[in-house]
Amino acid sequence: MSKTWSVEEHLEDILRSVRPLDPIELNLLDAQGCVLVDDVVVPAALPPFDNSSMDGYAVRTADVRGASEEFPAVLSVVGDIAAGSSGLPVVVSGEAARIMTGAPLPPGAEAVVPVEWTDGGTGGGPADAMAAHSAAPEGASGQVRVHRPVVARQHVRAKGSDVEAGTVALRAGTVLGPAQVGLLAAVGRGSVVVRPRPRVVVLSTGSELVAPGEALGPGQIHDANSFVLTAAARAAGAIPYRVGAVADDAETLRATVEDQLIRADLVVTSGGVSVGAYDVVKEALSRVDAFRGGEEDGADDPARDTVEFRRLAMQPGKPQGFGLIGPDRTPILTLPGNPVSAYVSFELFVRPALRHLMGQKPVRRRTVRARLAGDTALTSPEGKRQFLRGDLTPSADQDGAGTVRAVGGPGSHLIAALAHANALIDIPEETGRVAPGDEVTVVPLD
Repeated sequence: MSKTWSVEEHLEDILRSVRPLDPIELNLLDAQGCVLVDDVVVPAALPPFDNSSMDGYAVRTADVRGASEEFPAVLSVVGDIAAGSSGLPVVVSGEAARIMTGAPLPPGAEAVVPVEWTDGGTGGGPADAMAAHSAAPEGASGQVRVHRPVVARQHVRAKGSDVEAGTVALRAGTVLGPAQVGLLAAVGRGSVVVRPRPRVVVLSTGSELVAPGEALGPGQIHDANSFVLTAAARAAGAIPYRVGAVADDAETLRATVEDQLIRADLVVTSGGVSVGAYDVVKEALSRVDAFRGGEEDGADDPARDTVEFRRLAMQPGKPQGFGLIGPDRTPILTLPGNPVSAYVSFELFVRPALRHLMGQKPVRRRTVRARLAGDTALTSPEGKRQFLRGDLTPSADQDGAGTVRAVGGPGSHLIAALAHANALIDIPEETGRVAPGDEVTVVPLD
């Protein structure tokens, strides 16, 4: 009898065999979702100059000391300073410059008075806002009445207050989300070296499968697996290509997989890996020469195509397959056909492999402890590690254990229950029964 593998043994074998993708240089928006290969050092301070954090007036503090609405400081306005301005006016005693948010602080000025603390140059009471320059260009001259004092550097963003030149903006290993892309743009980086998002080809097998939206004939069901696995691959950060359902014919499956290898960093199939007479994936991929053109082609090559089909001590997801195929030794993971089995297998094996390809750490999802809620105990087959769908409610206390309630039964076809779960309840091989109130390990699916 062939060996029964544990979940950990199967996963470790996959991770040992899968090599992270080679780094490439990508434009910023193309690099979103990718992992930085090198530290990014700031070439110049951010912001690169002292600038205003408010729309208002750049002043010398001595000129507005003691200012109030009853006794305003009256200053001569010497010009406008907009964001991006150059050739700045010099502010001397008794003068002010109208300044916009983000505009550079002019020579001589020490602080910025918000426009709401002034009359806005109208000669009236406190202003709500400045008139648009195009509508009232005269606002850049004349006088302004200041109703409140300011202290030195008030409403001024200092040069380098965000990041100093020479500091590390982002460390190698950082996943580039929107905020990180924005920071890279702000420090002047138009491209970065990253590990790319892996391309994942997803296909399901079974002559009974019909695409969603099409009418079902006798004995047919809609193809859910290729959709749930494609969505899971996208959520994991990969670039998925859904091939759809392939009929139960070994040659057709072999040809389809071979055609897809040109655009795949990893291939995922579902169905056809058990012990039935129509388990086409097992039939098609068991031959070591499946993608080599014949047994005589490279017969002495130790790196020939090999897909090993295994029994795992887990439920759901007992039948699994893994191998490296084609000229580029592309990883292929063959998952069971029942929808819950396929999804759980993706979470346990495919998702960590994708994160490893991308250079992300950790590769596994985090786990938490939670108490089993409800009135019914959970039972688990002896010698099998079980993964039940669960509804996790985190604890209000950060250090406390939350609660988790089993959703649906243990059947691997219960996809409706899967859609209402937000976690997996991980019951070890040696635990046959979990009573309400017992602590269990939970894998949040967030």
